Amino acid sequence: MKYAIIGTGAIGGYYGGRLAQAGCDVDFLFHTEYEHVKRNGLRVDSVEGNFVVNPISAYRSTLDMPQADVILVALKSTANSLLPNMLQPILKPTSLVILIQNGLGLEAKLSEALPQTSIAGGMAFICSSRVAPGHINHADYGALNVGFFAHDNYDVLHAVQNDFERAKVQFTIAPDLNEARWRKLVWNIPYNGLTVALNTSTDKLMRQADSRKLVADLMEEVINGAAACGARIEHAFIDKMLSMTDIMTPYSPSMKLDFDNHRPLEIEAIYSNPVAAARKAGYEMRKTEMLEQLLKFISYKDDV
Repeated sequence: MKYAIIGTGAIGGYYGGRLAQAGCDVDFLFHTEYEHVKRNGLRVDSVEGNFVVNPISAYRSTLDMPQADVILVALKSTANSLLPNMLQPILKPTSLVILIQNGLGLEAKLSEALPQTSIAGGMAFICSSRVAPGHINHADYGALNVGFFAHDNYDVLHAVQNDFERAKVQFTIAPDLNEARWRKLVWNIPYNGLTVALNTSTDKLMRQADSRKLVADLMEEVINGAAACGARIEHAFIDKMLSMTDIMTPYSPSMKLDFDNHRPLEIEAIYSNPVAAARKAGYEMRKTEMLEQLLKFISYKDDV
C-alpha cells in the first residue's frame, strides 16, 4: 500500500519514519522544512533506536503527490479547515484517512466535507517532539489505537496494522471510537492544559500533592462526561493514567510546546468540543470548562 503523511512533525514524522524504515511506500508532506529534508533526510532519535530516512519521498504540496491508499493526518487540529482541499488530490475512492489528532468531533467534521470517504480516528500514546527541522525526538511510549468513524474497511485497516507491527509499533484496533477518544482525553485534558496554565511539565505536576489532586479531579470529570456521552470508562483507569505518568520521562505535552513556540492552541478540539458534548448530554464539566476559559485567556494574552 502507498501511505501519505500529512503533517510530518512529532507524530507524523515518527510513525511515517517507522513505516518507511520498515520498507513501506511512504510519501511525506513538508512545507518550510522541505529543502532541508531533501538534502539531509528525516532524522528520528528514538529510545528504541535512532534512524534516518534518506533518501525520502518528500513533497511541498498534495497537488504534486500521488494518490494514496492510506493517509495519516498528523496536523494540529487548528489546521483542519484546510484538510478537505489538501486531501482531495491524493484521495482514491478506496482511500482510508486516519486522523491521528487530539480531541473530540474531528472525524464528524471531516466526514461532512468528504461524505464518501472512509475515515478513522487515531489515538497516539507517545512522547515525541520535533526538536529541529527534519529532526524528531521520540522519548517514550509509541502505541497507536485506531477506530472507524465512517465507511468501515477492516481489510485495509488490518493491512495497516500488519505494516505498523512490522515497523515495531504497537497498533490496536478500537471497537468504539467514541470511547477511545474519551479515554485519550482522560490524559490530554489535565496534562495539556495544566502544563500551559501553570507553566510546568508532567513530572512536576505529579510531584506536588495539590496539582496531582487537580489532575485526578479533572480525570474524574472527563470520565463522568464520557459516561454522559455513552462512553463507559472504568474509574480504575485514573490510577492507571497517574501511574503511567509517574514513570514517564519528564515531558512537555503538545499544547505546552505549541504555547512555548507561539503556535495556536488546540483548545476547541481538546476542551470546547468535549465540554459542549457533555453539556448536551446533561453533564457539566465545570473544572474542564474553567481550564478551557483560562487557556483562551492565556492564548489571547499571548497574541496581543
